[in-house]
Amino acid sequence: MFGAFFISLNMNSFKIPGTNLPLKTIYCIGRNYSEHAKELNNEVPNSPIVFLKPQSSICFDGDKIKIPKQSKDVHHEVELVVAISKDGKNIPEEDAKHYIHSIGIGIDFTARDIQQQAKEKGHPWSIAKGFDTFAPISSFVSVNKIQDLHNLDLKLLVNNTSQQFGNTSQMIFNIEYLISFLSSIFHLQEGDLIFTGTPKGVSSIQKGDKIKAILGENLATLSVSVT
Repeated sequence: MFGAFFISLNMNSFKIPGTNLPLKTIYCIGRNYSEHAKELNNEVPNSPIVFLKPQSSICFDGDKIKIPKQSKDVHHEVELVVAISKDGKNIPEEDAKHYIHSIGIGIDFTARDIQQQAKEKGHPWSIAKGFDTFAPISSFVSVNKIQDLHNLDLKLLVNNTSQQFGNTSQMIFNIEYLISFLSSIFHLQEGDLIFTGTPKGVSSIQKGDKIKAILGENLATLSVSVT
């Protein structure tokens, strides 16, 4: 188990769990599952919605999630997370698979009340998404061990009760498309992470909750508690 506070002070030397990759930029994709967009009364997007999280939001299996004093409504969002293997710019979609190093499971915690206020004013979501401990990640698994990236189950349990369930086949924009799209805007680097979106079933977390996220048949797991 890693301490989030310790990592926030030593992020420059941090390696993504299960890999030798240094953590770089954290890209996130919003509303990439249509049923999740609908459950929040949002339009289903025609192109990827992209936002970033700071490195200080990263924490790990066994860590504690801190509900910030600024929010009264923090939601969990389970997601497949992709680690980029090498630098690339303007990557063709057909070549994108060669830029995937490994995958893991993560949770994009969101201060929904703060996000809603930002949306109403046309402001960015950075505060709602970027608090400390708002991006826990599992250990990562080599992509060579994955038979089909487009048919992986995502599960999230709160206090042993199933809350979210989805499959990567339900993504509006698949992983290769996301890599190609992001690289047309940003110069992707070895060690970048991409949170690829969440299925339906998001809900508020409470102090004392025990949360577990599972990728596939226990390919990767992530357990955190809420303080």
